[in-house]
Amino acid sequence: MSEHAVPRLTSLSHGAGCACKLSLDELTRILDHVSFPGHPDLLVGPQTGDDAAVFRQPDGRVLVATTDFFTPLVDDPATWGRIAAANAVSDVYAMGATPRFALNLVGWPRDLPFELLGQVLQGAVDIAADAGYLIAGGHSIDSSEPLFGQVVIGDAREDAVLTNAGARPGQALVLTKAIGTGIVTTALKRSEPLRSDSEGPLTQAYPAAVASMTRLNRDAAEAAVAAGATAATDVTGFGLLGHLNRLTTASGVAAVIHAADVPILPGVQDLLAAGFVPGGSQRNADQAARYLDGEIDDTTRLLLADAQTSGGLLLALPADAADDIVGGLRGTGHDAAVIGSITDGGPGTIRVTA
Repeated sequence: MSEHAVPRLTSLSHGAGCACKLSLDELTRILDHVSFPGHPDLLVGPQTGDDAAVFRQPDGRVLVATTDFFTPLVDDPATWGRIAAANAVSDVYAMGATPRFALNLVGWPRDLPFELLGQVLQGAVDIAADAGYLIAGGHSIDSSEPLFGQVVIGDAREDAVLTNAGARPGQALVLTKAIGTGIVTTALKRSEPLRSDSEGPLTQAYPAAVASMTRLNRDAAEAAVAAGATAATDVTGFGLLGHLNRLTTASGVAAVIHAADVPILPGVQDLLAAGFVPGGSQRNADQAARYLDGEIDDTTRLLLADAQTSGGLLLALPADAADDIVGGLRGTGHDAAVIGSITDGGPGTIRVTA
């Protein structure tokens, strides 16, 4: 294939990033047919739908293991690799753990230049170097659609692990990144290639989205542990509403979100108004009707259900620590905000206020 014949990477994917995930309902139906054996040292397994598995070691520490991969969501291969690695390691940070090493997962069409794959892998190496973990190998297959991601292994003290099952009524909800990446990457996929002289909401939104998706959640995780957070999850393909539903269900509590306080990437609302809605976000929004307490307008529901890639951490922590952690993270470039609170109520129920 000649250089001029190389297609846009986003034209080769059926979905943008984590928006290509199976929906939460689909995943639940699949897992209904599987019986996972338990083990006394498996502290976190598939039962609570948490971000990573946690396995106790004889020395009192725990191993934390996760995997994530997806199709291209941007056209620049190195940027895709950086986003995919930041997204994969985020699950380790969401558990309050430190990443140690990773294995690459690759699916690559043989008629797509391997030089592009090399750029994808180098982007991942750059993120791993920033995060302080090693890429120790991996596995590749010939596939009809490009795929890339990582298995990431980390560790932590057992008493320091954060899960999605520890939220308590009265705590504040803190989100550490702005939402809207699913809408931005969908607009990129459906639009003409961005040029330096381009104008419009996508030109504003795209660099902000890339900066957000390549920003590690390391600082947010460290701040969460220091602030006494008792529950955490990272916001990815199921959207803010979907991941909060999983956290509150696992914790046996309910939640309130103040929609006006949720940080949104610049240009996203204009892109949404123009009709750039990922299929995964629409599925998330449809399924949210099952657990939302009260009515919200369609636009707000789509925004809060937008399928994120390499999104921020969603934290449940003491209310009196919320402003300090938000201020500290904003000082390091994070779009952090207090977006609501944990309440008593039906497990998994979420009320959204205007």
